[in-house]
Amino acid sequence: MALSVTAMYPGTFDPLTLGHEDIALRASQMYAQVVIAVASAHHKKTLFTLDERIAITRQALAHLPNVTVLGFTGLVVQFAREQGASVMVRGVRSVSDFDYEAQLAGMNRQMVPEVDTVFLTPVAHLQALSSTLIREIASLGGAVDQWVSPSVAQALAKKLQKGA
Repeated sequence: MALSVTAMYPGTFDPLTLGHEDIALRASQMYAQVVIAVASAHHKKTLFTLDERIAITRQALAHLPNVTVLGFTGLVVQFAREQGASVMVRGVRSVSDFDYEAQLAGMNRQMVPEVDTVFLTPVAHLQALSSTLIREIASLGGAVDQWVSPSVAQALAKKLQKGA
């Protein structure tokens, strides 16, 4: 473990999936502190509000003592700098993810050179997973229990029952 390094794992997490949890767990084993940065996602229509996504993510990751969950708006690299993070962790599921993430990492490096990006892939059986698919399956009445933690499944069911 890199004892003095703080890493940031940013995302919308709408909702947090087991793929996200896998990346967060492995990052927590690699770095002294991991900040899960939940984006306000002003450019997306999210199912859950920012506060709900923060609460859901905190509950699902509560077992990881060196992980903190915070919400943010604005540029993620600026938030990383404010939090003292020197590493940005990004999950990559596919070649198309890698292409997009590599471009993003290059732009981030130009803006804030002291924050480097590390790519992690989720375990094989979670690589096809996305929050978008989870929301769609759940909204159509499908079971999502095998792809999200129990607390996330419960939050999804409650939110969809209320009619979002």
